[in-house]
Amino acid sequence: MFPAAFQIIIISTSDIPQLSQLRFLPRCLTTSIPQLDGPTQTGEAPWLAQTNVAPFAGVSYIPNTPLETQIPIPGNGNNENIFERLANLSPYFPNPRGFGVNEYPIPPGTNVSWVNMVHRHGSRYPEINGEAAERALGKKITDAKGKYNASGEMSFLSDWRFMLGAEILVPVGKQQLFDSGTLHYYQYGHLYPNNGSKIVARTTTQRRMLESAEYFLAGFFGLGWTQNATLEMVIESDGFNNSMAGYKQCNHSGWEMARAARDEWIEVYLQDAFQRIKGNISGDLDWTLMDTYNAQALCAYETVSLGFSHWCSLFTLEEWDGFEYSLDIGFQAGAGFLSPVGRAVGIGYTQEVLARMQHHVITSPTAQVNITLDNNTATFPTDQTLNFDFSHDSNIISILTAFGLTQFNGFLPTTHILRDRQFVLSYLEPFAGRLDIEVIQAPKPVNPTRSGGQIYLEGEPTDYVHFVLNQRTIPLGKSLKECGNRDDGWCEMKVFLEVQQEQIELADYDYACFGKYRDLKYGHVADGRPLGSSKSSTMDRVL
Repeated sequence: MFPAAFQIIIISTSDIPQLSQLRFLPRCLTTSIPQLDGPTQTGEAPWLAQTNVAPFAGVSYIPNTPLETQIPIPGNGNNENIFERLANLSPYFPNPRGFGVNEYPIPPGTNVSWVNMVHRHGSRYPEINGEAAERALGKKITDAKGKYNASGEMSFLSDWRFMLGAEILVPVGKQQLFDSGTLHYYQYGHLYPNNGSKIVARTTTQRRMLESAEYFLAGFFGLGWTQNATLEMVIESDGFNNSMAGYKQCNHSGWEMARAARDEWIEVYLQDAFQRIKGNISGDLDWTLMDTYNAQALCAYETVSLGFSHWCSLFTLEEWDGFEYSLDIGFQAGAGFLSPVGRAVGIGYTQEVLARMQHHVITSPTAQVNITLDNNTATFPTDQTLNFDFSHDSNIISILTAFGLTQFNGFLPTTHILRDRQFVLSYLEPFAGRLDIEVIQAPKPVNPTRSGGQIYLEGEPTDYVHFVLNQRTIPLGKSLKECGNRDDGWCEMKVFLEVQQEQIELADYDYACFGKYRDLKYGHVADGRPLGSSKSSTMDRVL
């Protein structure tokens, strides 16, 4: 027990009106007293992206998690995780199977010199805008209280209430971004100059976007991140240029077509579950097939919001595979290569990445680029080695499409699951998904056959581009043939920049977003741009 003179009582200044008026608080009421901090020497910044000789080793430690995900699922004989089958509603997890290429360490003498990250927000409550289907189901059940009976596996409805908020981050969503910031510091902390200067990070004005950026930066720099970074908020609203929400400046959309295709698949895979649930409900609650589908979404949202959901165990493993596939269809047709605006929505952001790579501002209007911000090095720095942006799931899918990553192209039938598809949304854009684009500087050309003994080939210093999506390499040569068939998936930067000029033309932004063409049916689009585009010879424009 300390003597009374040394005791400190923690109080709130609101409890003592006189203190709330003070310009300076007594030291015992502040949370920072530098003279009493004790030793504070910080070690050198890590550089795991550079130094890790086995970037993606097997799991050796499984931390505690706030979510209850060990729910018995019918038909799950191999104890597979349904929370990795929730498409864009999955809590973040690294892609477990990769994108078809092995991971290789950085060769000795080679440096990761630059990174551009675009990051999705963390797990959130369901939306209010659009269909708001989960909220509608909650209201339907609530309004029918006392008018129906639920039995068997549906007996939990007797006490069930809709308890979800709207659109903002849930607690685990905040954790996902903080953890990601910490991970990125371990990967790229060495790239921060630590010379008193600040980097500029960008997000949009939506609250979940702002908080995602703040939690990430707190994970990367610490709670005093405002000393290290300036957070630039770009307006996210219809008619405003914002490359992180490119669909806000595009009059055409693929989402109506996407919903129709998704609904075709729902009619196929969910009939058994619909009949099971409906059979356990009697009275005045007209349970429909779409209610059954929205109940699957409630499983996802309740789990990240409340930690547990009764809805999850109502469905078999096969039905969870069907749920994943329904959203794969939806996002491929709404934002990917099966969308007429798939390339166009993401092309503004890809042009910003290319400008950063080449260290110049953007001086003339192009796509969704905010020229006021991007023509000024104060708001669009051209010399940063760390570039952090925050965006949405569909926008990042369109960014991948705009870069021409045709590995993720391919028609998804609505009659059965295409098992060997590359477009698996939970692997591409779970909550808190992120794309890291690295520039790697090598003293000589790196041998494309990395499994051989020779590391370098004869030649001049060479820069490479490396795409890492959710901690796994995207092999650029699989989509952009000019990059070559490299073991490590890299692409020579000079080649990459040349290829991307063609991708900008293919997007045909003005026509795709503002041209006059008829509505398209699912399957009519196969390259992320509308039929009749000036870059397409498939058919003439419809004027």
